[in-house]
Amino acid sequence: MVRYFLFFILTLISFAACKDDDDQRVPNVPVDITLSLNLPQWQPLNTPGGWVYVTGGSRGIIVYRAGTEEFTAMDRHCPYEPINGDRVHVLEDNIIAADTNVCGSRFVITDGSVTQGPASFPLTTYRTSYNGAINELRVFN
Repeated sequence: MVRYFLFFILTLISFAACKDDDDQRVPNVPVDITLSLNLPQWQPLNTPGGWVYVTGGSRGIIVYRAGTEEFTAMDRHCPYEPINGDRVHVLEDNIIAADTNVCGSRFVITDGSVTQGPASFPLTTYRTSYNGAINELRVFN
């Protein structure tokens, strides 16, 4: 009887230790966006170092042109306490995105990595595919 009781207690403890961390992650939402870079609203993406905000993802997306055919795209949803849903904004230096409203975390827009906490996770990134023949960029997961 004691043996079963101990087994029951250990089982309960192990389930409690396996707490669901879904509220600690940025929501995973489907993204499949195609941008025609010939359109005026995407003009900044025609030059390396240019970036734009795009509607989509969990809290919007930052798309950055790193090189001639290299782009990065990351969600604007701050990964620090994501349940709050805070959005990052690109700062005047055009290379750092920051949560200026709540935690002050900062991220590099070239890859989403953290430069200043309290956030310990990078921004959620999306895949990109560029078709230079028609100047079209696809952002997807």
